[in-house]
Amino acid sequence: MTAQVTVGLDGSEESLTAARWAAEAATLREVPLRLVNVEEWPNTPEVPVAYARALAERAEGLLRDEAARARKEHPDLEVITERTRGRAADELTASANEAELLVLGSRGLGGVLGFVVGSISLAVVGTAARPVVLVRAERAGPAADAGDIVVGVDLRHPCEPLLAFAFGEAARRRVPLRFLSTWTLPASYGYAAAVDPVIGEELEAGVRTGLEELLSPWRATYPGVEATAKAVVGSAAHQMIEASRGAGLVVVGRRTRRLPVGSHLGHVAHAVIHHSPAPVAVVPLA
Repeated sequence: MTAQVTVGLDGSEESLTAARWAAEAATLREVPLRLVNVEEWPNTPEVPVAYARALAERAEGLLRDEAARARKEHPDLEVITERTRGRAADELTASANEAELLVLGSRGLGGVLGFVVGSISLAVVGTAARPVVLVRAERAGPAADAGDIVVGVDLRHPCEPLLAFAFGEAARRRVPLRFLSTWTLPASYGYAAAVDPVIGEELEAGVRTGLEELLSPWRATYPGVEATAKAVVGSAAHQMIEASRGAGLVVVGRRTRRLPVGSHLGHVAHAVIHHSPAPVAVVPLA
């Protein structure tokens, strides 16, 4: 891994917003910013040479202009530009695996429909070995805007990389962390929970205690980071989307197990990256 923040740049409004977000993130980390443009290859034989040349010149100009903008806005930032050929998903996944963080743009359709996440973005998010952040074009604020960081935690699975990423981000940005874990009543409880509400209270208390124990060593490591924990009943996807409103960043995990075809992106992460109004960081877990 190279100490840098990489962003995929294709000239769309979404990727330009992602580039600005990535520049701020690289500045906070004190690492270089790498702007990457991928030329899909192989092209069809019908593409005229003159058209291919025009596309190449456009890509060079895009990289040059965004590099100049990043250097102007962040004078101490080292900016690297790179053009590659290949399948975009493969090239961007390789770029993600080489960097501390990969940033991509996602087109928003408003509060109800949320992100339009194309096959390339989903492929990268679902296979990258390093964290990937998706940023909406409508998100005008910088990487360190005033919102807190919302983190979804599943106590049933190890999540050390998720906690390390979240606390590191909060320390750099000097913003609070808000941890969220959900619970539901097992079907076996039947009508007992309706008759005796103490059952639900005990389950919630157990989840909250588990969260506090999980966060305790990280709070000791990052004493300057304010970290609150909340246990709520209901769907994890719905609760995370609701919690994301007003947040500066949402962080979710992705287990790295491989499926027979493709990769695994759980339904919670899938829902959050489609519907959160805030940038979403997807962190691979063991």
